Amino acid sequence: MISVPAALADSHARYNGDAGRRWVAELPALAERMLDHWGLRPAGPARHGAVALVLPAVTRDGTPAVLKLQPVDEESEGEPAALTAWGGDGAVRLLAHDPATGSMLLERLSHRSLDSVGDEREAVTLLTTLLARLTRADPPPGLRHLRDITHGMLDRLPGALRHADPAHHRLLEDCAAAVREVADEPGDRLLHWDLHYENVLAPLPGADREPWLAIDPKPLVGDPCFELLPALNNRFDPALVRPRFDLMTGILGADRDRARAWTLGRVLQNALWSVEGGEGGPSPVQVAIWEALR
Repeated sequence: MISVPAALADSHARYNGDAGRRWVAELPALAERMLDHWGLRPAGPARHGAVALVLPAVTRDGTPAVLKLQPVDEESEGEPAALTAWGGDGAVRLLAHDPATGSMLLERLSHRSLDSVGDEREAVTLLTTLLARLTRADPPPGLRHLRDITHGMLDRLPGALRHADPAHHRLLEDCAAAVREVADEPGDRLLHWDLHYENVLAPLPGADREPWLAIDPKPLVGDPCFELLPALNNRFDPALVRPRFDLMTGILGADRDRARAWTLGRVLQNALWSVEGGEGGPSPVQVAIWEALR
């Protein structure tokens, strides 16, 4: 039987309560069932993030693969459609998908992420170049839309202001004002929504693939400028926020005012999550990014 890592079980219990505990309890049986369904042979220790369990495996014809198991929810349900739309161009290949359980059979990549690239400018350039390619793909139907995310954030703002530390009211109101400037033009491109260094991996050695491939999208339809914040968070340095922002907008050919507004929209999103989680306001990193861009 597959053993569920304690950290993964704790994560599901913390964020999903009884539903999360039930999913974890059923996970070993699900893993065995999907390994058998696709004729997979386990090929190494399991890995996991906060949500998914990833099992290295080998297919019947000897192809290295991974079995990714995660609950079906609004964040994960669009992942197979987005990977299909990209078709392995800049992203991990989807080999098979079981819609009933959300299980996916994926191309196996190496463990080396873009975070291993030490040169700051090179890492940001590689990430942004990949972002530009991914957002060229036409989005499949049925994905969440930035328009709805945006209006939802603005609807939640009054409640957040009632519960936030007054010291953070200016950030919340300023970011909301920036979002209102672009809310009527939310864009129509396929977004990854979580493109940071550790979600970009190198292929296996000897694989006939490009050097870097995106994994673990949280697909969304919208403006590519909504994708800039993760690169500002990664390896955070307040002195590098503006240089990174300038480099990314230059590579994308993005309007700087729109990019600023949508990036502050991501700051607002993170701040709302923090307030609603009982933290009273955004993290110091989010405050520093707001100060650098406002």
